Amino acid sequence: MRDTRESRLLLVLLVAIAFALITVDIRGGEDSPVDGARQGAATVFGPIEDGVSAAVDPVGNAVSAIRDSGERHDRLAELEKENAALEAKLGSDDRSRSRLAQLDKMLKLSGAGQYGIKGAQVIAIGAAQGFSWTITIDVGANDGITRDMTVVNGDGLVGRVTTVGPDIATVLLANDPDFTVGTRMEAGDELGFASGQGDRPLRVELLNGKAEIKKGDRLVTFGSQADKPFVPGVPVGVVSRVDPSAGDLTRTLYVTPYVSFSKLDIVGVVVEAPKKDPRDTVLPAKPKPTPTPTVTVTVTPSAGAPVDGQIQQEQ
Repeated sequence: MRDTRESRLLLVLLVAIAFALITVDIRGGEDSPVDGARQGAATVFGPIEDGVSAAVDPVGNAVSAIRDSGERHDRLAELEKENAALEAKLGSDDRSRSRLAQLDKMLKLSGAGQYGIKGAQVIAIGAAQGFSWTITIDVGANDGITRDMTVVNGDGLVGRVTTVGPDIATVLLANDPDFTVGTRMEAGDELGFASGQGDRPLRVELLNGKAEIKKGDRLVTFGSQADKPFVPGVPVGVVSRVDPSAGDLTRTLYVTPYVSFSKLDIVGVVVEAPKKDPRDTVLPAKPKPTPTPTVTVTVTPSAGAPVDGQIQQEQ
């Protein structure tokens, strides 16, 4: 449209009409005479508005999604970190509970035997000092440890100290082939010598070839002169097999040790021997046999049936 006097007058007229319609619409409220025209315009232009909104909204949604995705990623990373810390804490708590249980069991054993012990932790295993079955513990000469001291845990005999440094010591385990300890049978005086056989049961040679020994019998340490290297009364193991006696001067037994040598963690070095031999008081309580249930069945003969071998005759 050309910018002429007529066009300017037309524009002023249209603006005046628009203001007049707005004034009438506001004053009319819900009964406004232009309400119908407004609804018609909404019908015509509404789809266009919705289309523009639909075109614009995905962009806004995408921006929000990217922002929320970053927040979710940060939260997920935070949760994963918290879970890892919790799992580590639970694992640590389980290990702590296990060690406390081991320590408690060892203290009960030392209390029953009246042994003075120095607690220690296993810090290494392997062929230290040329031995094939050894452990290294975190106590040494500075803790009062000397060579040829008995080493125990909550289950029984672990071994003996062989070498000592200022802060560590090496222990020869009872299952080492070079290990030998004097033993005594429970509730008796049958003596013998137990030797290690690696991952196989201990081999025990009884001095009495005619001794009556059976599977399930138990052994403890006999003790050494001046209580070195072994104090008396420490549980050794349970007889798992007895070789038949062939008239030999000795009798051979095979004994499953109480201690699991592949699962050592908390141990104790006996730094003070008991004042008297505890004999069998340190052995664990024997398991009680499970009673076998018995069932009594009572049979009542029916009427007319033969009783006590009698045969009913026909009438």
